[in-house]
Amino acid sequence: MKSLQFFSQGNHHWNIIYDQDERRVIDSNVYALSVDDQTLILDPGGFEIFPQVFSALVEVAPPGSLKAAFVSHQDPDIASSLPLWNACSPTIAWHVPKLWSGFIRHYGALDADLRDIPDEGGEMTLGSARLQFVPAHYLHSSANFHVYDAFAKVLFCGDVGAALLPAGHAPFVDRRNIESPAAFDEHIKSAEYFHKRWMPSMAAKRNWCERVSKMDIDFLAPQHGAIYTGQNVKRFIDWFDALKVGSAIE
Repeated sequence: MKSLQFFSQGNHHWNIIYDQDERRVIDSNVYALSVDDQTLILDPGGFEIFPQVFSALVEVAPPGSLKAAFVSHQDPDIASSLPLWNACSPTIAWHVPKLWSGFIRHYGALDADLRDIPDEGGEMTLGSARLQFVPAHYLHSSANFHVYDAFAKVLFCGDVGAALLPAGHAPFVDRRNIESPAAFDEHIKSAEYFHKRWMPSMAAKRNWCERVSKMDIDFLAPQHGAIYTGQNVKRFIDWFDALKVGSAIE
């Protein structure tokens, strides 16, 4: 796995750890936010990729700086590595949806410090940064959250925006021109089926698009695929708003 820093200002840094290898599991992006020498890892990945993620993380953040983790929902591709992280650092505070906390403990590490996020969302602080837990229920899980960093203008959007891309893909939707309509149109072909099949609610989708379109976002960072930047952020929200979801099995 590779790491790339895509935002840096002062003591505030965002990194993506993304899969560049051909695997028998779906590729996942893991994000690390470091503020004032404190690090938050977002959707830290599955059990099977833990060694690669840990190795990539320590290249961008000292292991001792890891203070918190965020789990957007209950799926194994984002949360089954929890007991391994907990074994490395049992002081990590795990921010998880309240609905799923009992299920997430089935992965192990019953002594892990799980901190419930209520359905209406909430906030957390990391160093001098204040982060917002944005409700994204039924996109695709019944209790699901995204994370907004207003300072960096980053929205970590979980499975929203995900695309199933081949090994070796670039970390951004357009590797040449981050605002190219042609690159967006080509990329979104790899996202269409995923959204039609895994996003079950038209009402939830429209509600999310309405709320997120009012946010100031430079980086829309999904858990699978590539990061949307510049005008591609708006292009994705408009595309998603118009898409008929829950329709792939018709």
